[in-house]
Amino acid sequence: MKKIFSILAFILSACSFVVGQNSSLIKIQTDETMMVLSGATNQKLEFYYWGDKISGKLNFTERKQKNQPDTNDEMFPQAYPSYGERFYLTPALKLTHVDGVLTTDLIYDKHSMRNIDSNIVETTVSLKDKIYPVYVDLIFKAYQKENIISQSVKIRHEEKGILNVENIASSYLPLHAKSYYLTHFSGTWAHEMQATEEKLNRGIKVIESKKGVRATQAENPSFILSLDTPMQEDAGEIYAGSLAWSGNYKLSFEVDETGRLGITSGINPFASNFKLNAKEVLDMPEMLLTYSSNGVGKVSRNFHDWARKYGMQHGDKEHPIILNSWEGAYFDFNEATITEMIDNAAKFGVEMFVLDDGWFGNKFPRNGDNAGLGDWQVNNTKLPNGIDYLAKHTVSKGMQFGIWIEPEMVNPDSELAHKHPEWIVQSGKRDILPMRNQWLLDLTNPKVQDFVFDTFDEVVSQSPHISYIKWDANRHIDNVGSAYLPKDKQSHFWYEYVQGLYKVYERIRQKYPDIQIQLCSSGGGRVEYGALKYHDEFWASDNTNALDRIFIQYGTNLFFPSIATGSHVSTSPNHQTGMMIPLKFRFDVAMSGRLGMELQPKDLIGDEYEFAAKAVATYKAIRPTIQFGDLYRMVSPYSGNGWASHMYVAKDKKEAVFFAYSIENHGRTEYFETKLKGLDPNKNYKVTEINIQDYPKFTENGNVFSGDYLMKAGVILPIGNPFDSVVLQITEQ
Repeated sequence: MKKIFSILAFILSACSFVVGQNSSLIKIQTDETMMVLSGATNQKLEFYYWGDKISGKLNFTERKQKNQPDTNDEMFPQAYPSYGERFYLTPALKLTHVDGVLTTDLIYDKHSMRNIDSNIVETTVSLKDKIYPVYVDLIFKAYQKENIISQSVKIRHEEKGILNVENIASSYLPLHAKSYYLTHFSGTWAHEMQATEEKLNRGIKVIESKKGVRATQAENPSFILSLDTPMQEDAGEIYAGSLAWSGNYKLSFEVDETGRLGITSGINPFASNFKLNAKEVLDMPEMLLTYSSNGVGKVSRNFHDWARKYGMQHGDKEHPIILNSWEGAYFDFNEATITEMIDNAAKFGVEMFVLDDGWFGNKFPRNGDNAGLGDWQVNNTKLPNGIDYLAKHTVSKGMQFGIWIEPEMVNPDSELAHKHPEWIVQSGKRDILPMRNQWLLDLTNPKVQDFVFDTFDEVVSQSPHISYIKWDANRHIDNVGSAYLPKDKQSHFWYEYVQGLYKVYERIRQKYPDIQIQLCSSGGGRVEYGALKYHDEFWASDNTNALDRIFIQYGTNLFFPSIATGSHVSTSPNHQTGMMIPLKFRFDVAMSGRLGMELQPKDLIGDEYEFAAKAVATYKAIRPTIQFGDLYRMVSPYSGNGWASHMYVAKDKKEAVFFAYSIENHGRTEYFETKLKGLDPNKNYKVTEINIQDYPKFTENGNVFSGDYLMKAGVILPIGNPFDSVVLQITEQ
């Protein structure tokens, strides 16, 4: 009998079930957190709670009281407010109905829950307008082990005509605290993901992009919100979110007169009025959300665990060490230049060679950024034996081969632009404005989608040995318009372009599930989860200067894992900044991400050559811990004390890798001291300094310590000069 009940319980848990009009509490749970909503017949969907999981009876309904006599609103806010009735703040939804009515009044209809698999529970809460046949579904996916909750929205209607959707958010999060501290991210080319924290005051703080492409230049659709105190690494209540969308977005943070904060996240409504036909469904992107009661470190680890499993391609496989040709050759190369780079890369122990821009175009040869883009035939002058010759040569040296493309863009000086001017993004008879000497192809057009897919297909088909594609995008959208979309749906462009891009990505992944693809967009212009789920990694910034990369990668890795973060050693003086930095420091910074090289290998001579080859071999040994381990930050580069430090700890806590950097001059009397994190206090660890140059800086090098000692007493390091650095390998004994 017990077995029968167990089987029945399993069947019920695996099936969807619908809770009807008499329901009250809706619990969306992960292993450690709980979100509680309330839905009742003909009532607003209310938001009760989101935080650490609560055991026992939930008494939220007993706490309800009238606390705002001016508006007679309830204590508990709406979970998804629409514009209408007595809601005066930024709404999650704004519609104009077929009869011209501007207001919408959403009420609870029903909700259902189903287990997508053993780790993901999906909850759909259905809302409807009190009068009009308008239906809105809020879709929550709770990732149990990763403690991530995603929210997205679908809307449809059955009005007799066209419904104007003027604003529709992916999520709305109402919070209440004494004070709020918002960390957000900004910075354009070569200065991406710079973190800024500010205290929110009454009114509205908006973070948005209207660029359409390269949506994360100069803002990023990710945020961290700390309650009552500035953000701390290991303490305090933290809410964080990241919108999985590659186009225009808007994050709104509004503190009202009661002290409540409303966070509205989703597609930017700017110039994006959507005309929705009856029974047509409009889907909004996912907002990825997490909560921690123990500081921002837990937030990062939640996102990293989720990303490796759900937010990127091949997050469970080690990513190779790459030599990219760009800074070593730029456009000025021939076959001999490239084969020499390949030969030298193999001597370093590099695992993949990537041929960057400049390999294509004949009538309009790609000898600079002003011609050839869109004409994806091999340049016969530069590479007379073709791509397959280079790929075979690379494979013969024990490496993999990759190649660069930028298929969404086109130079005016190209055969493609002359042949298909109607494929260019254009605003009627207005000038088509170039940026980086190029125009943008109109991905709302299915023929352009076919062209971009065919471009990828044809480039990869040049050799069976191509296993990596670097996909770039070097401009954003201006003078927006489409020769394909009808005149009454030009405002659909911003949405349809991104959907067109995703359709291409999906087709590529169906045909090429194993190929590695880097998400590059003038550096970090697409560091977001909408595009990353189709890619293996991203290029965090074109700025390879190690000092700047400490700040760029700090902000990036708050949300995105190291395995996805392309981090390359480049030459000195640096090509972007002119700064001269020791090779050891450059390697010590790059090794905290997916290690690569961005230089001409023959320029490393003598001791530099030997150091680089040894560092590459060392990275291979510690790579599993860095790419799959848990990130713990000790010292933020923004702390103001001139140091930065973090470490990665293997899931089984048998190994860790520790990094510490001096980024300012501290003088002879100052030294760096910190306590380690994430180790097993009951294990013993051998601590070995790696990437040593001249002599070990860790004076206790090779000694064995308990995890408890390392986390309570810590380590002391004499790194006081600019560009001093130490890397420690910590191994269980």
